[in-house]
Amino acid sequence: MGRIMAIDYGRKRCGVAVTDCLRISANGLPTVRACDLMQFIKDYCSKEPVDIIAVGEPRDMHGNPSESARYIEPFLNRLRKEMPDKEIVRVDERFTSTIAHREMIAGGFKKKQRAEKGRADEMAAVLILTSYLDSLAFHQ
Repeated sequence: MGRIMAIDYGRKRCGVAVTDCLRISANGLPTVRACDLMQFIKDYCSKEPVDIIAVGEPRDMHGNPSESARYIEPFLNRLRKEMPDKEIVRVDERFTSTIAHREMIAGGFKKKQRAEKGRADEMAAVLILTSYLDSLAFHQ
């Protein structure tokens, strides 16, 4: 059984998280520039078995695709083309950035640490992955 990878796709930076090999816990990986993301995924998948890639799906308060969803579609099309052996799933990512900032505050992160570019993106990817894992457990 391969790992599950989650991506919090952004126009500049992308948060990435993966499960352990038993798919129990979600762990953040270094934030990746959007232009380098595909190569990062390929490199990671060449070293570690990954079966599923969960990509955050931005939605508005009514559950409709948000404005930023249009930036993710080209990436998803390329991902499907370049990684045809991977299952690509979408995960509702509403509030992940807000929750990530709250978690950093609760975790005692200093203001300067919270302002570091990429830290919230990484945490949002962990939240997306955790949400996906929870949905799998719920459906079993």
